[in-house]
Amino acid sequence: MFVPCDRGGGSAAPGFEGFTLLMPAVSVGNVGQLAIDLVISTLDMTKVGYFYTDCLVPMVGNNPYATAEENSTELSINAEVYSLPSKKLVVLQIRSPFIKNKYRPFCETLLSWVKSSKCTRVVLLSSSHAYQRDDEQLLGTPLRYLLTPDLEKVVGGRMKELNWKEMEKVAAYPGINDADKVLHIPGGGITKLLFTESCSEGIQMAVLLKFCSEGDNIPDAFVLVNYLNEWLQLIRSEVNPSSLWKIPSSWRLLFGSGLPPALF
Repeated sequence: MFVPCDRGGGSAAPGFEGFTLLMPAVSVGNVGQLAIDLVISTLDMTKVGYFYTDCLVPMVGNNPYATAEENSTELSINAEVYSLPSKKLVVLQIRSPFIKNKYRPFCETLLSWVKSSKCTRVVLLSSSHAYQRDDEQLLGTPLRYLLTPDLEKVVGGRMKELNWKEMEKVAAYPGINDADKVLHIPGGGITKLLFTESCSEGIQMAVLLKFCSEGDNIPDAFVLVNYLNEWLQLIRSEVNPSSLWKIPSSWRLLFGSGLPPALF
């Protein structure tokens, strides 16, 4: 459930009616989470609350988007909500993995919040194992998208204008029955479940994903966030958008650069 920040003694929940909810799937390479970091940091989004749930591994740490010593000691937890009213954008950042068998309760709680908060649509940033692609998925771009039927009616034409490639379905029983096709997103975490539940609930959802492998996934994050920007135009795209994304201060610690002194 969403818990608003207590800023200046006030605890009224911010309104998200008509907003786009942007969030990551905890998937291979953490690509979606890294891309969300770039969005929050670049747009200087304001933290407006937390998503309280027992479905994620508990964690606490320093402010991942610290810009000065004064705000470096602010604490962050496993699921936080940021907002930018000027762009009608709300972001849920997830920073820890899911507890076993907790995918479905989380999806149910999340979609209930989407309905109650009256968000217009949800955009899920995800990734999938590159080595498990079938022959068709090996062709062309490593980027794919999915739209629920309710969102297809609204933006399906725009995706065709962008010449984007929809996520292919694959044979349920390869070599036995190639005609029976299913949606398969290996390494995608909650992606498939959240998408299919959104289809059933009549929620407008888009999934943007990249095929990748585990390793240094920062380049994958830039590719995915640029893909998102082609559609939503979060930052100027007439120049190279990769040079405009602001890398958050926490990325200095991605490969063991030592703990920040402010932690002590």
